[in-house]
Amino acid sequence: MSNKAKKTKGKKIIFPVLLAAVLVIALIFTLKEYFYFQSHEVTDNAQVDADISPVIARVGGYVKEIRFEDNQLVKAGDTLVILDDRDYKIKLQQAEAALASAKQLLSVSKYAIAETRSNIATARANVQAAKVKLWKATEDYNRYKNLYDDHAITKAQFDAMKAEKESAEAALQAAQSQVPVINTRVSTNQQQAEATAANITPRESDVDFAKLQLSYTVIVAPADGIASKRNVQLGQLVQPGQSLLSVVDDKGLYITANFKETQMEKLKVGEKVDITADAYEHTPVKGVVESFAGATGAKFSLLPPDNATGNFVKVVQRVPVRIHLEADPSFLSKLRPGMSVKVVVHTK
Repeated sequence: MSNKAKKTKGKKIIFPVLLAAVLVIALIFTLKEYFYFQSHEVTDNAQVDADISPVIARVGGYVKEIRFEDNQLVKAGDTLVILDDRDYKIKLQQAEAALASAKQLLSVSKYAIAETRSNIATARANVQAAKVKLWKATEDYNRYKNLYDDHAITKAQFDAMKAEKESAEAALQAAQSQVPVINTRVSTNQQQAEATAANITPRESDVDFAKLQLSYTVIVAPADGIASKRNVQLGQLVQPGQSLLSVVDDKGLYITANFKETQMEKLKVGEKVDITADAYEHTPVKGVVESFAGATGAKFSLLPPDNATGNFVKVVQRVPVRIHLEADPSFLSKLRPGMSVKVVVHTK
């Protein structure tokens, strides 16, 4: 056999061997991937998340002081922004003055009631004194009448006693007429006092509200975290409800992984998770499936899709899954909300 024939025969043998080797390798790889995906669910549609607390002005005013820098660590209760509070101090003073005036009016009304009640006692005493005088005048009149009938006294003396009796009767009527007048005055004063007392509660509420508004001129951090997204400048006029900055909770990071609905069958709360951040792909960390969203991500969008009859295109939906991070705090401090990650859930 010539050398050329031997070379041709060798080539014919090598090619099938190489093809068989490639097929075996492909089969092994396919089987490996198959068994891997039978016990794992994978997605790269995931990101680092955290609670972000917006800091919102509750009252309007000009910015007087800014006590933080962008991306500064802050603690809950730290003062971040101070607004010009002069207007609110004046409103508080006005409310306190109105409250003091209402209390003063109530004191005057109570004094008037006490004084009028003392007048009632005096009027009743005057009635009793008038009754006694009338009784005495009546007794004297009867005695003088008998004397006059017996011609023991003159007509002038009898007329004088009669006038004294009539004077006593008039005095009694006058004293008795003063009692209901004074009682009416007491009732009127009591009504005025009740109205003034009822006005004190709204005035106290006005003071409390003015104090509350004044306290809102000092804007504090709602939680521990990183002060970011500063939207305020010194001297700026801010309006109630305006967002000034956000505080990112850098200690409570978690992962939001959006799994396809076809992957949800195998996922369960408590399953172990391998997490790799794109920014730190050589530093994988562990995690645990914590919870599942109540609806698909599309349902939470601004304009959720409405698949009308006759215009339906089936799209695989994704369900947000919350994953708790189990990593060293020093590594977690490097992560930032919004970073992309790859998530592998161990389903078996």
